[in-house]
Amino acid sequence: MAPAQPRPQRRTRERAALRLLAAGLGLASSLALLGLIWPESDRSARDQGPPNAADLAEPPSRAISVLLIGSDADELGAGTAATPANSDALLLVQVNPEGPLQLLSLPVEAAVQLPGDKKPVALGSLYKRGGPALVAGAAAQLVGLPQAQPDRYVVLPRAALRDLVNGIGRVELSPDRSMRYTDKTQNYMIRLEGGLQVMDGKQVEQLLRFRDEANGEERRRDRQQMAVESVLRQMAQSQQLQQLPALLQQLQGQVETNLTRSEALSLLAVALRPGERLEFRTLPLKPQQQPNNLLRAVDAQAQQAWPN
Repeated sequence: MAPAQPRPQRRTRERAALRLLAAGLGLASSLALLGLIWPESDRSARDQGPPNAADLAEPPSRAISVLLIGSDADELGAGTAATPANSDALLLVQVNPEGPLQLLSLPVEAAVQLPGDKKPVALGSLYKRGGPALVAGAAAQLVGLPQAQPDRYVVLPRAALRDLVNGIGRVELSPDRSMRYTDKTQNYMIRLEGGLQVMDGKQVEQLLRFRDEANGEERRRDRQQMAVESVLRQMAQSQQLQQLPALLQQLQGQVETNLTRSEALSLLAVALRPGERLEFRTLPLKPQQQPNNLLRAVDAQAQQAWPN
């Protein structure tokens, strides 16, 4: 008996199945080729989601005080016997895991009387005389810090400031005016326009170095506050948080500090957490007594400016 011939309907279904299989193989091949051009993102990174400040390190168990010294030298050790480095900016920072981030600007023109000196000197001149230890001791006395504080210090030269700003992808700032200044002896120029803009490291340095003819130091402190807030805001962005450990490693040889890298990350884990409040104050000074003397005495209420 002759074998039964496949029915026309069955042959049609088989051909359709073969065409679908061929099409599926072709699609898979095409997707494989596309995968070489646009590789699938790493699954583990995608599942983890964007990083947050808490991922940097465990926060400290208590409040930590840090003295930040902005050096007017370009690099560590760049000062000479004839022109030693001064502190161009001084900030006392308290990082508290239970409270807001506290920053106290210490005016460099504050008058300080050192033992053995006949006349008071500017707080900003102490760095060239005794380094961070002398500055920290004077700051502790002015503010009324407990014994052995500040806990840590960081000396930030100008080149490190530029690399920090460039390392976090530049910052958004809004100078209140255009700024023009030329110093031929240092071959240095400041050329900035006013208004909202994105600044790189060199531009931020110019902003912080510029002195107005009237109330020059006070206006500089206002700009320091604006720059600090902008830097912290940029650091807190997810992409920048991912790069912070590597950036700290890069800057390690450019700054002088007794902070370890893990300690710095622990402090940043608090300072950059979402919703962290920043409280910025300035050590109060008495009015200038003599027009030709820029030194200003510290106000008697100065110790109330620092949180207990």
